Amino acid sequence: MIALPFRSFAASAEDDLQDANKSIIEAIQSLQAGKIEEAKKQYETFSSTWISIESGVKEQSQDAYREIEDGMGQIQFSFAQQPVKKENLQKSLNELKQTNEKFIAGKFPHTVVKTEGEGTKQGNVADLIVLLNQSLSKLDHNDVNGAKADIEQFRTSWLDIESVVLTQSSKIYTNAERDMVTSYAMLSSNHPDIKGAKKTIERMRDYLAPLASKTSYNMLDATTILLREGLEGLLVVVALLGFLKKAGHADKSRWIWIGVGLGLGVSIILGVIVNMLFSAGAFGSNNFLIAGWTGVFAAMMLLYMSYWLHSKSSTAEWQRYIQTQSTKAIDKGSLWSLAILSFLAVFREGTETVLFFIGMASSIKLPTLLTGIAIGLVLLIVLSYLILKVGLKIPMRPFFLVSSILMFYLCFKFAGMGIHGLQLAGLLPATQAPIPTIDFFAIYSTWESVIPQFILLVVAVFAMIWNKKKDKKAKLQQTNQGESKHAL
Repeated sequence: MIALPFRSFAASAEDDLQDANKSIIEAIQSLQAGKIEEAKKQYETFSSTWISIESGVKEQSQDAYREIEDGMGQIQFSFAQQPVKKENLQKSLNELKQTNEKFIAGKFPHTVVKTEGEGTKQGNVADLIVLLNQSLSKLDHNDVNGAKADIEQFRTSWLDIESVVLTQSSKIYTNAERDMVTSYAMLSSNHPDIKGAKKTIERMRDYLAPLASKTSYNMLDATTILLREGLEGLLVVVALLGFLKKAGHADKSRWIWIGVGLGLGVSIILGVIVNMLFSAGAFGSNNFLIAGWTGVFAAMMLLYMSYWLHSKSSTAEWQRYIQTQSTKAIDKGSLWSLAILSFLAVFREGTETVLFFIGMASSIKLPTLLTGIAIGLVLLIVLSYLILKVGLKIPMRPFFLVSSILMFYLCFKFAGMGIHGLQLAGLLPATQAPIPTIDFFAIYSTWESVIPQFILLVVAVFAMIWNKKKDKKAKLQQTNQGESKHAL
């Protein structure tokens, strides 16, 4: 606030546009002097300023807002032509200058604010994409006027949806603002640029398409993550406690609980650090970048966990794993080694849970997320009591098989959601694919998100075949060892 002039906080929409209009006047003067590139830079200055002041103009007069954007579209179209036709560009700049001055003079009708009782319209990106597809179809049949009417309807409907787009991706918002007026200008010229208009409309449709897909997690996802991760860490702890009891080292169990406490504490601290880093340092205010990158990273971790769980679905393999790790700890004679072992087990699960929830935070309503976490905690507490106090035994093989399936489902979904988030942030392209959107599996109709998910399926099938072969080999070795002992 100190760095900016105080006037900017109190300036009216007319004052803001008057300041911005100076760039248009300078562009006209440069063009008259034959400096087309200089005129282009000055127009770009106006275009950049317009982004920060357009909301004030629209609130005051939607008619003015629409005419100014029409004028900007005509100027952009004129600059896009090669070679640039100086007469057309001069005319477009003068018309925009006159429109700006008309608003500054207060000659545009004021916008009438609708009340809730009058039925305020809720924007829908999917409807806008339908209009874009309709215009493309009409252009294929050389119906320029019909396509132009669809783009005009798109621009009118944009007023109801632009705030929704802006809150999700500023880059997509800026691109759409540019392309919708450019495409309309191309179709409205004396010699319509049909090829250029089709390319612009297709591009607009492709980067808006991800926004039309519902991007959200549900309460079951939040509950599943906490319950699954908590149960896995709990199983490791229970296995360690059981081993100590059978080995006659029950008095050392407190060191395991020390490790559990440290694991939980460090996981929470790491979560706070990561959240602060992601939101303030690495990605600024763009939530889709946060959801995108953490979604992709979590998907990679989940792929490993899914494989690890599936590989331990053999009871013999799980017992061998626990016995090997625990025996090493006791053989070293270090009580801290037991704490470190339990710490690593809990820390791994806690860290994954933190990353998963960070990735979900911008794609799920806060009450839904908190409810899912609460349900997961209650179920986890009940199961912990049953396992530790009542002595309920969970069959290892079914547990790990089900857990591996759940992990792969979440891996598949996080991969789709992560790539989708990066598309929404404008970091990745979005090429439409003839595939229906299935929100439950985070399948979206773009090749960039579907192809990695298909690769994940191939990897999962390969891993299943590989683990099955290992399991058969292990069973064969056990059988041979048993026969050898029997022969002796």
